Amino acid sequence: MSRHDAALFKALQQAIDSGRDIVLATVVSQEGSTPRDAGAKMLVFGDKTTLGTVGGGKLEAKCIEDALDAIASGRGGKKSYLLTAEGIGMECAGRTEIFFEVYAARLKLFILGCGHVSQKIAEVASTLGLLHSVVDDRAEFANRDNFPRAANIYVEEPHKAATKKRIDDRTYIIIATRGHALDQECLEAALKTKAAYIGMIGSKQKVPTVFRRLNAKGLRPDKDPRVYSPIGLDVGGKTPGEIAVSVLAEVLKLANGRSGRHYREFLPAAAKKS
Repeated sequence: MSRHDAALFKALQQAIDSGRDIVLATVVSQEGSTPRDAGAKMLVFGDKTTLGTVGGGKLEAKCIEDALDAIASGRGGKKSYLLTAEGIGMECAGRTEIFFEVYAARLKLFILGCGHVSQKIAEVASTLGLLHSVVDDRAEFANRDNFPRAANIYVEEPHKAATKKRIDDRTYIIIATRGHALDQECLEAALKTKAAYIGMIGSKQKVPTVFRRLNAKGLRPDKDPRVYSPIGLDVGGKTPGEIAVSVLAEVLKLANGRSGRHYREFLPAAAKKS
């Protein structure tokens, strides 16, 4: 492996670990006159920045466009480019094939608050292989010791961290801060993002109070289908670990579009009688 490829693959791994959307574009074959040989590689990040090259010029511009489309669709694959005036407007008179490998998280957890419940949610999320980032304004809670496998750890006020820049439509927000007022601020901020899911921990008494206050501001969390509060499925248990299982079961149920029913209910009637 060349030094250039080693640096490229290191950047790829860092992007995956931090939750950045990225595509690895590799020239897999070429015919005639082409700018790069098979094996040439380029990384295309979700923010349109790149590392490496597959040839520059119009070919590279078209590859970047196709890589961004691949991120949006979540599907990669092989594409062929005719390097002629009739093709993509080049004069090389050759043909090249490029394979696009997409690395984009199916869902990302954004956990607001880094207390004991959040630590257990992150622990279970790690076991499930779910990308997660955490936020708290207390460095003694928001640190690598408590969240060893978090993609990102932000030491700042949670409601200010829930910005449109960090939250997209594949983000599942979990609000579990240290107090009702802060939870309310986080919910208010989350409602203004594109988050796919907004779950807020809370009792049956607390949640209506928070909703009424935000309704008075015209935000209507009670009418927003993304909002799940109190958070989690009714599986019983009150320990941080049990709450974590309840919360992530709800996230997976929604992300996968499943019913949450018992699998045995799907057995045919004949199997149940045997």
